[in-house]
Amino acid sequence: MTYQPASTSELAALLTEAHGGATPLRIVARGTWPEATRTVRADARPLDISRIAGIVEYVPGDLTLTARAGTTIVEIDDATAAHGQWCPLLPWGGDDGTLGATMATATTGPCAAALGTPRDLALGLEFVDGAGNVARGGGRVVKNVAGFDLTRLLVGSWGTLGVITELSVRLRARPPVDETWCLTLDPNDDAVRARLDGFRRGPYAPLSCELVHGAAARAAGLAHDGALVRLGGNRAFVAASLAALRTVGDASPHDPAIWARVRALHAAPALDSLAHALDRPLEQRVKALFDPRRILNPGLFGEAA
Repeated sequence: MTYQPASTSELAALLTEAHGGATPLRIVARGTWPEATRTVRADARPLDISRIAGIVEYVPGDLTLTARAGTTIVEIDDATAAHGQWCPLLPWGGDDGTLGATMATATTGPCAAALGTPRDLALGLEFVDGAGNVARGGGRVVKNVAGFDLTRLLVGSWGTLGVITELSVRLRARPPVDETWCLTLDPNDDAVRARLDGFRRGPYAPLSCELVHGAAARAAGLAHDGALVRLGGNRAFVAASLAALRTVGDASPHDPAIWARVRALHAAPALDSLAHALDRPLEQRVKALFDPRRILNPGLFGEAA
């Protein structure tokens, strides 16, 4: 049996009932990351929140947008494009995943270093905890600093503290010039990699820069190993950035569609760094506060049932 609430109130009622019966739940959205919940207890019932979707508020002048968790990244991208803006999450995997899943797993992408990680871009959120209580953290505006930082706590918690139902995010203006270049290089050449790292950290830093070699390069459609570099900004800045890039090695223009293929190579977010996180006393106390009966994604972090 799969639970499919269509609103926050329906979800809260469902979680209240599940809390009372100690019913374990596996939280899913669009299911674009089938392997991401591989360690959730086998007896957990699917809780599908994809129907809790849609843009709630978009204020182009403030560069902010609020959407329900089941809204896909591509839907947000479509809504903001007309105003010359974008949501710069650009997560690994692709844009068919949901805003809620991207934030819950804190999934970054190739532009994270330049444009911000999920925790940087999340302004506020609404969630329902493991006992069915609805709570909010942060706000819908960039300057909101009131209250405890529940937003940063929930982003990256993998649904183990609460089910995110709504998120407010900061947007960015789309750069007037956006170019992709392929740098031919030997990924094992330490001197070249050092120059590339210097370029990444320099005054003309790119929007993204990814080494692609071996099987990954072939899968992405590259004929050789190298680095994909995305340059963005006004024309003068991009020209200066390209000149700096060419001091690293031979660069040639490339179809920007390759970024979708590169992002698709990372089909599911990694759990390795969080394995057994609930073995630590502080995390155990936080878990007990938000999910006292341990019904939300049980087993995800290697904790005992």
